[in-house]
Formats: sequence, structure tokens, C-alpha cells
Amino acid sequence: MKGHLLMSSSNSSIENIYKLNGKVPVGKAIPFGLQHILAMFVANIAPIIIVGGASGLSSAQTARLIQSAMIIAGIGTLIQLFPLWKIGSGLPIVMGISFTFVSIFCYIGPTYGYNAIVGAVLVGGIVEGVLGLFAKYWIKLISPIVAASVVTSIGFSLLSVGASSFGGGSGSENFGSATNWILGTITLLSCIIFNILAKSYFKQLSVLFGLIVGYIVAVIMGVVDFSSLSGTSIVAVPSLMPFKPEFNANAIFSVILIFLVSATETIGDTSALAASGLNRDVTAKETSGSIACDGFISALSSVFGCLPITSFSQNVGLVAMTKVVNRFAIATGAIIMIIAGIFPIFGALLATLPDAVLGGCTLMMFGTIVISGLQMISNCGYSQRNITIAALSLSIGIGFTQVPEIFSIFPKIIENVFAENCVAVVFIVSIILNLVLPKNMETVVPKEDNENK
Repeated sequence: MKGHLLMSSSNSSIENIYKLNGKVPVGKAIPFGLQHILAMFVANIAPIIIVGGASGLSSAQTARLIQSAMIIAGIGTLIQLFPLWKIGSGLPIVMGISFTFVSIFCYIGPTYGYNAIVGAVLVGGIVEGVLGLFAKYWIKLISPIVAASVVTSIGFSLLSVGASSFGGGSGSENFGSATNWILGTITLLSCIIFNILAKSYFKQLSVLFGLIVGYIVAVIMGVVDFSSLSGTSIVAVPSLMPFKPEFNANAIFSVILIFLVSATETIGDTSALAASGLNRDVTAKETSGSIACDGFISALSSVFGCLPITSFSQNVGLVAMTKVVNRFAIATGAIIMIIAGIFPIFGALLATLPDAVLGGCTLMMFGTIVISGLQMISNCGYSQRNITIAALSLSIGIGFTQVPEIFSIFPKIIENVFAENCVAVVFIVSIILNLVLPKNMETVVPKEDNENK
């Protein structure tokens, strides 16, 4: 009888990882939290390294910002999981430093200085946060087909990120080398084989298994650089206002535009997560809280001199692939991020993960987001109106950003916002089409209805 009860309890805890609010033992939760952190760690610190370098920050300043980024990302993730008032969605969203702002910051930093970036992030974050709180007044503009098109574009935009990591990381000296091909392939095969052979909930740890195998192989091949660990302090507390905010009108205007783009990505991420992880539509309250969290946490990030925080699409892909939505399990990952920020040596060790290993794990995850978006489009029905909105917005958004020179006739600020950001273009085009196309366009009966007839 006792053994039966233990087995029943074990099965219940396994099933709970697929439930938003299920009770999961700490020992079972930590691997899933760690899997999320390893999937986003490199992408979380890369924007700081890029923007810091372009803005002329010292290596010591950049290191302190990376430390702050881990703590803020952890706090932001906890608030998304367990909302404070109306801030946070209550969904298994993982937060991190946004790549969306990199191009505009690489323009503002050298032109106006890093302090102007901090000031613009503070103002822009508050603007997005307030927009999130009042989302119920404008969220109706984001119809299901608009959200589906944005989600699909997010998936497509990430494919090149995964491929770049697989090759060794954009700008690396040995990009596309045999070493990186071997590491990426071994990691990818490890994920697939583990997912096929593993039993029960262990199947959902295929990404973590692939990362571990890839990392071990990388160490054996001698391509893991441990030099960054020397001289790294064990414990450190980030400082408040390491950079005094400067409020430059041009910088603030351009950054607010990007915050609006970031909000659309958050809407897409939140919609995709609800659809793929919970098999339902996202609620207006969840979307509002998610956007508000993005904005206000970004404003808090600027207080620590850091860059904007947003929902991470790669982690949405991980949820879509594993179906693990338990908030407590993902919260353990947020705590790991905070620990990595307080103990820099821990973060420095995670940072030694080679890009090729990460790329091998993310290819399937990013592809899953594309499929989720296509499923959302299918659920909207294949009416002539929906087909026109999805087809035209995706073809313009993805097509035009493949040849960014096409935006050269526009002012520099507009070019920086849209030239390489297909999600922003897809959002704008789909919103315009959704507003101007007649509601009574000739419709095509959805496939399911045809079969029923």
C-alpha cells in the first residue's frame, strides 16, 4: 500500500510539470529551470557585449553590466511567473536582454554616449509599461491573424540566429569550421536521440542532455576557453546608477519606437506560449501584464545601467517543444540567474558554453516557433482576408529585411528600426491590412469545415 502511494505521488509530480500550477519537487524542477537558462544564457549577455563595445565601455564595465543583466533577468522572470498587481502575465515566460535594440543602441552609443542609452531605456521602459497597463483599450487592434503572423515571423527571424550559433557565433574567427560543424551536429543528434530513447518526463530534458554532451565534447576537443574564470570574483553586488542617465530627445524618440516593436514581439511570444504550451488563446489580462512587465522591468534595468529586458522567444520555443509549463520549475531557472549575478564566477562558467553547442540545441526550438505560428494561422481559418494579411505581411517583412538596403531612402532612425527587424515590418503591415481590408471579403471555407461537410 505504501509503495503504491509513493508510486502514485511520483506519477503525480511528473504530470504536474505539464501543469501551470502543479506541485513539483525541487529535485525534479531544477533540471528544467537549468535547461531554460542554458538555452538563453549566451543570448542574454551578447547584446551587452556588442553594445558595450560599440559605446566604448571598458571590459570591467561590461562585466558589471553582465552581472546586473543576470539579476534583472531573474527578477523579471519571477514577476512574469508570479505577477505583482497588474505587472506580469502569470505564464511561463523567461525574460532576458533584448536583441531588438542592438542596432539602434550601436548608433546611439557612439553618437550620444552610453549615458544617453540609459536615459532612453528609463523613459522608453516606463512608456511601454504604461501602454501595457492600458492594453485593453488598444489590444483589439491585434486580431488573431495579426498575432499569428507576428509569431510566425518571430520563428523565421530566429532561424538565422540558430544557424549563426551553429557555425560558431557571428563574427568568430573560425565561423563554419569543421570543429563547429562537429560540435553542433553532435549536440543536435544527442538531443534527438535522447528524445527518442528517454522515457517519461526525461524526454523533455533532451535540450539539457544535448548541451551537456556537447559541452563535454567541446572540453575534450580543447575549444572551451576557461581563461575568463581567472580573476573573477566569487561574490559581488551590482551597483545602482553606475551610469548617470542623460535624456537626449533623439535617442528617446528612436528607443520608444523600438519599445513599441518589442511590445509586438511580446504579444507574439505570449500568444505563442499560450497556444503551444497551454493549448488555448491568450487572455487580454495576460497580454497586458506581460507587456507591462517588459516595460517596467526594463526601466528598473536602466537603474542598474543595463539594457532593456524582454520575453525570450527561444524559451517560448523550448516550452512549445517540451510542453513543460510549470511555473515553479521555470522559477528555479530564474533563481539560478539571480545566483549567477550575485556569484560572477558561476555566470562566467556558464559563459564558457561554445556557440556551436548552443546552436545545435536551438535549431529545433526555433523551428517549433515557426510551426506554432503556422498552426495559429490555420486556426484563424483560410479566408481570403486572412490569407492576404498573412501572406503579404510575411512576404514584405521577411523579404524586405533580407535586403536592408531597400530602406536606405528613409531617415536613419526609421532605417535602424525596420531594416533588419522583420517582426516590426510584419507587425506594421499586418496591422494596416487588418484595418483597411473589408471585413466581408470573399471567404474560403476552412479545411475542417469542408471535411465535416
